[in-house]
Amino acid sequence: MLKVNTISFNYHPKRPVLEGFNFSLHQGEHICIMGESGCGKSTLLKAIYGLLDLNKGEILWKEEQIFGPKHHLVPGFEKFKYVAQDFDLMPFISVSENIQKFLSRFYPEESKKRTEELLEVIEMSAFAKTKVKNLSGGQKQRVAIARALAKEPELLLLDEPFGQIDNFKKNSLRRNLFSYLKEKNISCIVATHDKNDALSFADKLIIIKNNKMIANDSPGEIYKNPKEKYIAALFDDVNELTFNNETFLRYPDQLKVVEKSDVLATVLNSYFKGSFWLIEAAFNNQKVFVNHSKEITKNTKIYIEVSVKS
Repeated sequence: MLKVNTISFNYHPKRPVLEGFNFSLHQGEHICIMGESGCGKSTLLKAIYGLLDLNKGEILWKEEQIFGPKHHLVPGFEKFKYVAQDFDLMPFISVSENIQKFLSRFYPEESKKRTEELLEVIEMSAFAKTKVKNLSGGQKQRVAIARALAKEPELLLLDEPFGQIDNFKKNSLRRNLFSYLKEKNISCIVATHDKNDALSFADKLIIIKNNKMIANDSPGEIYKNPKEKYIAALFDDVNELTFNNETFLRYPDQLKVVEKSDVLATVLNSYFKGSFWLIEAAFNNQKVFVNHSKEITKNTKIYIEVSVKS
């Protein structure tokens, strides 16, 4: 089990980056960390990996304390692997050789089999002999993930792991990777801006705002019952509506265009989203977003039904 016990860290005395972080992670469990850029997501991963010296608190893995660079000639906890946004690959050797570098040379057949398995996970079998320098940014990102998995770490730390990968590859790669981690009982912490990483594959979700944890629960609970607009906006457009002195947070799919209601709005724009249209409208000097099956002409008056239940 990973235990993060009330840790704090700052690069400069008056600029805290992490303040009072406290959470745990069981073996095989997956946590997703979300928040705006600069909120401390990457710093938290670095602290867990042992790349930073904490100002307060402690981090434990199975009761073994993780120390920063002041205590180690080579920083980084040996039972973990960390894939940062800069991939640190060897450009002049092949994809397979980059992965095999972390496997034993004394068991070549086992090493080859393991490499082939990981190439399938990241969907890069066809590029096994390609030199890394000839790969795209997204392909390099996938190789970095495979290399980190080569020795089956107990905990994998991923910083924006799919940020450079083409959309048509992301979904299948996510399924392959997170299924593989569950199968091997490898714990995982992912720092991301992408709601799909959190909603579909995480067991727990941590939200960071202004360098502090403001939510730590299941993705479903946080999505359905966001405590504030900042949290809801990480997942989708969000409506902050006030009726009878009470404020509601509602996603566009929780509103509906109807024939008659108390909410009369004026359409400002319609945005095609594939299976539906996102309608932007004005109501009582505030913008309202609602999903609809068809495009609605600008300046059209529409009635909107707002679900009271979240």
